[in-house]
Amino acid sequence: MPIIINLDVMLAKRKMQSKELAEKLGISTVNLSVLKTGKAKGVRFDTLEAICKALECQPGDILEYKEE
Repeated sequence: MPIIINLDVMLAKRKMQSKELAEKLGISTVNLSVLKTGKAKGVRFDTLEAICKALECQPGDILEYKEE
C-alpha cells in the first residue's frame, strides 16, 4: 500500500503509549492498532484531527505517500 502510517513513530516521539492515546481519543486499542498497522481502509477526518491534537502534530507527520 502506498500510504504509510507513521503513528508509532509519533507515539515514540511524544513518549506516549497506544493505550494512552486510545483513551484520549475515546476509541479501543484494537481500532488504534488496526490504524497503526496500516490495515485500516480509511480514517475519518475527525479521528485524524483528534490524533493530531493529542500528539500535537500535523496530518503529514502521521500519513506518508510512497510509490510502490
